[in-house]
Amino acid sequence: MDKMENSKLYKLDAYDYFLPEELIAQQPIEPRDHSRLMVLDRTTGNIQHRMFKDILEYLSPKDILVFNTSKVIPARIYGKKTTGATVELLLLEKMSLGVWKCLVKPGKAVKEGTEIVFHKPDGNIIGKCVGRAEEGTRIIEFSVSDDHIIFSLGKIPLPHYIKNENIEFERYQTVYAKHEGSVAAPTAGLHFTNELLEKIKSKGVRTAEVILHVGIGTFRPVKAEDIRHHKMHEEYYIVPEETVNLIDEVKSTNGRVIAVGTTSVRTLETIARQPKSGSYSGKTDIFIYPPFEFKIVDALITNFHLPKSSLIMLVSAFAGYELTMQAYKIAVEEKYRFFSFGDAMFIF
Repeated sequence: MDKMENSKLYKLDAYDYFLPEELIAQQPIEPRDHSRLMVLDRTTGNIQHRMFKDILEYLSPKDILVFNTSKVIPARIYGKKTTGATVELLLLEKMSLGVWKCLVKPGKAVKEGTEIVFHKPDGNIIGKCVGRAEEGTRIIEFSVSDDHIIFSLGKIPLPHYIKNENIEFERYQTVYAKHEGSVAAPTAGLHFTNELLEKIKSKGVRTAEVILHVGIGTFRPVKAEDIRHHKMHEEYYIVPEETVNLIDEVKSTNGRVIAVGTTSVRTLETIARQPKSGSYSGKTDIFIYPPFEFKIVDALITNFHLPKSSLIMLVSAFAGYELTMQAYKIAVEEKYRFFSFGDAMFIF
């Protein structure tokens, strides 16, 4: 890739594309694996149009699928100030027992010392602002320390572009989610059913887990005109020893490490840049954009992402910029469904 082409790929506008609003999926497909699947061969540029359940045909017993098993919490909470004004909180990160870093709307209305009342039939809960954090977030101390009592106040934290408020929480949750902590779903995983997972295992394809708790960065657009100046929010991750061993084994037998979702990619490529260890945990702010050398991930299952988002940049780094933008153009022409509840791509 020459310098001229490289400099083009650092421009935010390079990742824009035309998307008719009606292609933004407003509800999930039922059953989950009946969404569409665009299969993209990075080597030949060949594109196939399939259904997600057909993913089975592209997997071999040498492969490993890596899932992010983080679970979405009911992070969107509405309360009232003592003045009666409504305040919306988005729980972002647990700081300690009963203390959470939150995104607050309207932010100006909540200063240090402000109390917010959350109504419950069995007794109100109070949240007190005890400080500010980065980018306008607030530290809120609740009058209870039990997470599940706090969660009982909350609603599903659907992305802003989904206008349908009546979606069941479980449909914004993967069937294999088990570790609470995300404020957005790792959406590539939403296409898997328990039946499909059984068929995958029956074929001899192994699966492994990582945890990355999806944070506010998911909602934040890239604003820097030169994308190299964009800073990702840190997100907490865990890669257990069993997963590390499986990846080593697959790599030694020329199998493929297939990441289910961009969160799995970011987790795996984070640990690839660290000293070798039995297991890994910590916070990552890795930002993947072209050009990027992938050291662990060989194939990727992902949804269709927002224009100018860090996620379309990651896909461009993996599939190649020109091929990615061509695939998105075809997806629009073929009326694929976009974003969290939309269709999927398999890139290998």
